Amino acid sequence: MSEPTNVPSSTLVDDEAVPEYDTADGNAPAGSAEPPRQRHPFEDLPLEEDGMPSGQDLMNGLRAVVDPEIGYNIVDLGLVYEVTKPERGYAHVLMTLTSMGCPLTEVIHQQCSVILGAMPGVDRVEVEFTFTPPWSTDMIADYVREELRAMGMNV
Repeated sequence: MSEPTNVPSSTLVDDEAVPEYDTADGNAPAGSAEPPRQRHPFEDLPLEEDGMPSGQDLMNGLRAVVDPEIGYNIVDLGLVYEVTKPERGYAHVLMTLTSMGCPLTEVIHQQCSVILGAMPGVDRVEVEFTFTPPWSTDMIADYVREELRAMGMNV
């Protein structure tokens, strides 16, 4: 690892040049009036040979999508069956919902698309909903099940 040089380079953020500093935290040296560099949430994500994050990293990204009715992420609720990369730049999510008539289907779909689409190398996202196999509370991660039980839910 090289020593920080404190020499700013520049990057575009929202069409405006923002200096980047070669310091441990990427911020301006002490006493500088320059604003800190804004980091992209996925900038340190390792990429595979296809130029995309691993399937597991894509799945982990979906943990940011929270089921609005239950309040837990869709992965730990057992709603995401698989995330695949059928071709370069393309992520496919196969998932279900807690019920067939879920009124928030479009919200969940949009959040999945936004999160995965923000990852490096992902140009296209398809979210496919299926009800085979049907979702059941047995699919919920143990820690979520325990928390829901602690709140008085029968799961």
